[in-house]
Amino acid sequence: MEQYNPILDTMSPITLKEMKAVRLMNRVDDKYLINRRQLMELLERIAPNYYVQRIDGEALAPYHTLYFDTDNLAMYTAHHNRKLNRQKLRVRCYRSNQTTFFEIKNKNNKGKTNKIRIPIETELFDRCLDVAEVREFLQKESPYPINTLRDQLENSFRRITLVDKGMHERVTIDSEIRFKNHTSGIDYDLSPLVVMEVKREVGGPSTAIDRALMDMRIHPKRMSKYCIGTALTAPNAKVNRFKDKLRYIERVISS
Repeated sequence: MEQYNPILDTMSPITLKEMKAVRLMNRVDDKYLINRRQLMELLERIAPNYYVQRIDGEALAPYHTLYFDTDNLAMYTAHHNRKLNRQKLRVRCYRSNQTTFFEIKNKNNKGKTNKIRIPIETELFDRCLDVAEVREFLQKESPYPINTLRDQLENSFRRITLVDKGMHERVTIDSEIRFKNHTSGIDYDLSPLVVMEVKREVGGPSTAIDRALMDMRIHPKRMSKYCIGTALTAPNAKVNRFKDKLRYIERVISS
């Protein structure tokens, strides 16, 4: 991702504290799957209109995530089978500021996602299920018994975060995506793919990124890192409904 630094260096910085002004209480989220060449062009188009978040002067923030599931991949399978009410469990380390949270993501039958989380010590990342506060949190908030959970998929990536200068929109850009499956032992390097998410107020004004994406003929495409990573690294996982998306990812990378 360092190849983007010359463009990012032309953008005005914004701090994590300043970003809290972008509340987006009633928001819509759109994901886009692009390649590195497309990202370079996109950044060149929108740079004058966006702030870039910097932490200790750095625009590229490393993330490290470990997802949990049952032996038979109940949470993955619920997503694959398009079950309306579903859940994901993960521990995530935000390495740029060395904060770590155990997170529960719930999706309801109206398509709304709600994330709740509790902080834990970073050194407990690999053994978070033994932490009393995490066990209490899971017992209260998850239907999955703790003794059925296993660490399934490890994931790392680096993130760029942008905010439009009108403070109506937040953009996250993830690249250098890599997976390690703790059950199968299979690693997968998906670093040529870039996953971008645009979060904006419902009914908000058109922004520079809207116009750039339209000009570049790039359309929204949903993707779950956990599900795609599992489909690529777990030989026993059901993948029928993800085959089209996997083919789409291959086309994006090779285009």
